[in-house]
Amino acid sequence: MEMNTIKDAFDRVSKKQRLSSSKTQEVIDQVDREIEQALVKIQSVHDSASPVDLKSILLEVKTKLNEIGVLNQLEGPQKELNVGLSKYAKLLEKSFNPDISKAYRNVDFDIHTVNQIIAVHFYRQGLFDLGDCFINEAGEPEANALKSQFLEMYQILEAMRSKNLGPALNWAATNCDRLRQNGSSLELKLHRLQFVEMLQNGSRADALKYARKNLSPFAFLHMAEIQKLMACLLWAGRLDCSPYAEFLSPTHWEKLAEELTQQFCNLLGQSYESPLSVAIAAGIQGLPTLLKLANVMAAKKHEWQTMKQLPVPVDLGREFQFHSIFVCPVSRDQGTEENPPMLMPCGHVLCKQSIVKLSKGSTRPFKCPYCPHEATAGLCRQLYF
Repeated sequence: MEMNTIKDAFDRVSKKQRLSSSKTQEVIDQVDREIEQALVKIQSVHDSASPVDLKSILLEVKTKLNEIGVLNQLEGPQKELNVGLSKYAKLLEKSFNPDISKAYRNVDFDIHTVNQIIAVHFYRQGLFDLGDCFINEAGEPEANALKSQFLEMYQILEAMRSKNLGPALNWAATNCDRLRQNGSSLELKLHRLQFVEMLQNGSRADALKYARKNLSPFAFLHMAEIQKLMACLLWAGRLDCSPYAEFLSPTHWEKLAEELTQQFCNLLGQSYESPLSVAIAAGIQGLPTLLKLANVMAAKKHEWQTMKQLPVPVDLGREFQFHSIFVCPVSRDQGTEENPPMLMPCGHVLCKQSIVKLSKGSTRPFKCPYCPHEATAGLCRQLYF
């Protein structure tokens, strides 16, 4: 929400700047025209035998410039622009707290694990020299365990950018069983792309031979797609003019490179997104709330560093929601294995401890806090997310 406010303020300042610039150019053009006309008249003094009063020409120019009112025309837009810039600067200062250290909480973490996360981040981004340098300076030689695997992945992706599917096909063939276990059809998609490339180059016989060897094993589960590819044989060398031209779309290469990266990381036991990138992005989203909380707690002279749970929720986007989390609407406690969510007969959900309290130690019926129905602790069932 704050970013939207900042964007709106920036748009307003930009609009005022454009108006001021446009008005300035308009006034400059007016002044330029008057001066040009005066110069033409002065030039005529030398080209004409009739006498011309230079003083009257200059006086006329002065009069016209006064009529234009240069300062009066520019003062208004420039004043509005200055006011807008001043407000925008104050908004930025208010929105972006320069001292983010107030949001830091003293927590115990393993520096060895953090170093490994940073090193792996460099490797998975293809920054191998930087990763090696970091490992040497941090003294974490074991952190390069995944370097060779990510190096192989980037070599495959680099080959794909050159329209060379050989390394990708070799990797998929080596890991075909594990890919099938994951429900991935990556190997088929790679063979399909290779088949289409061969066909577009006009080699129908080679494409047919390739299909018999590499596509036929997938016919049992992907017959419809194989049939489309076989129909493409009729359009060898001119597939771009055929009903199957969509097979030539460059997006197939991009999507396949992305899917290969996902599957490669999956087989390595790594997430597709870098944990370091995700943590930093989530921290950026949560930072404004934490800074506000720190300011409020400081004003009330409360210490929030020792809190086990924050008194306010930190809302993150759906891209940061990797598993379901239940927060009891009564106690505001997050569900745990010891305090799991419980489904009541009416369909509402509370945590186990809240139900125990409402039922006086599971000894009597209790009314649901959100509807008129009554329930007993014995009728409540644990939910599993």
